[in-house]
Amino acid sequence: MRIVLLASNPDLYSNRRLIEAGEERGHEMQFLNIRQCYIRLDAKNPEVHYRGGDVLGAVDAVIPRIRPSVTFYGCAVTRQFESMGVEVLNSAQAITASRDKLYASQEFVRSGLNSPITGFADSPHDTVDLIQMVGGAPLIVKLLEGAQGKGVVLAETQKAAESVINALQSLDANLLVQEFIKEASGSDLRCFVVGGKVVAAIERRAAQGEYRANLHQGGSASMVQLEPEEKQMAVKACKVLGLDVAGVDILRSHRGPLLLEVNSSPGLEGIEAATGKDLAGKMIQKLERKLGWVRPLAQDAAAQTSASR
Repeated sequence: MRIVLLASNPDLYSNRRLIEAGEERGHEMQFLNIRQCYIRLDAKNPEVHYRGGDVLGAVDAVIPRIRPSVTFYGCAVTRQFESMGVEVLNSAQAITASRDKLYASQEFVRSGLNSPITGFADSPHDTVDLIQMVGGAPLIVKLLEGAQGKGVVLAETQKAAESVINALQSLDANLLVQEFIKEASGSDLRCFVVGGKVVAAIERRAAQGEYRANLHQGGSASMVQLEPEEKQMAVKACKVLGLDVAGVDILRSHRGPLLLEVNSSPGLEGIEAATGKDLAGKMIQKLERKLGWVRPLAQDAAAQTSASR
């Protein structure tokens, strides 16, 4: 198959691994920089062009790896491929839904998935009640557009919470206010879901003096055994948003697992290193199943020989 990796940086570990995994399974892999793609809207002949004039030929599948800063444009290009009948590993609609933290949270609650109590308001006149709504300080303030732990603030006192919320609202920033789960002790679970199944899981622990467990914020990771309820929550969260592949973050609390958020372009480096699993390969296999592609016997034999060495 000819598979396009739609992303921004070809040198990122996750992108390199996906290219390698696809090539190992005999596919033609091509990296496309999202911002260098542009589209022709035409009911009879829709097209995707690249780098000033090259018209992309037949493409079997696209793997969108869209960073938050280019969500709108990246989803537009992904949607164009979909309109041309190209299979995608995470649709533009699913990615858009996952990036809107408020919408995603509302869908999770509507589907019966427990999350930390969360509040949303626009007017600074509502700040005091908003804080009390989620149980008071300490609490978490999240920018809706944040990612990798950025745009997340722990407000430890009532005054600090009021100051942070009012300051961000004065900048017209959209934010969520969320209860602080103290018993999580700076750790969370990252569940890697592919095709409706949890294929790997790690526990992430925050660095000393930090409250965010994200690996990009200096956290550490180790393999973890999930409880059945945690697996079910991760799978259902992906189903609610329509995601083929996702990283689902869960907190362990006194009242059971709490769904934190879902990442539609989860990083591979930390979780592959901690678990030793070929998650890039599992993503390629999911695409193969979606397209009904059967691996040639010669490639199977070569792969088995390589694995036995």
